[in-house]
Amino acid sequence: MVPPIPALVSLLALLVFQAATLIVGQARAAHGVKAPATTGPEPFERALRVQQNTLEQLVFFLPAFWLAVLLDNPTIASALGLIWVGGRIAYAVGYLQAPEKRGPGFGISFLSSAVLLVMAVVGAVRSAL
Repeated sequence: MVPPIPALVSLLALLVFQAATLIVGQARAAHGVKAPATTGPEPFERALRVQQNTLEQLVFFLPAFWLAVLLDNPTIASALGLIWVGGRIAYAVGYLQAPEKRGPGFGISFLSSAVLLVMAVVGAVRSAL
């Protein structure tokens, strides 16, 4: 059976990505940027970058998160996962306001992913020994 808290963290991460996708759709409509165009007014491009960067980070986060859950400590991994989600939300809110406001959210989510990767590596090595 899948642990419930890590599953909820994963669902929250996916919801953040879906929200970013919806924001891009709203920005397309608001600024008249028709698909498949990926350039337009700066507010549209910021929304698109939020979505793309969240996708890029999600590809790293989910495997590191689940390996940390399964091979090390699910409670700590889940807490770090929630921090990652909060970091992605802060990244999105900041970047949608102004590019220079994206840094703190990016840093929070990046660092939590890095710690999850270390946990996964330690857990894998421990299991192998």
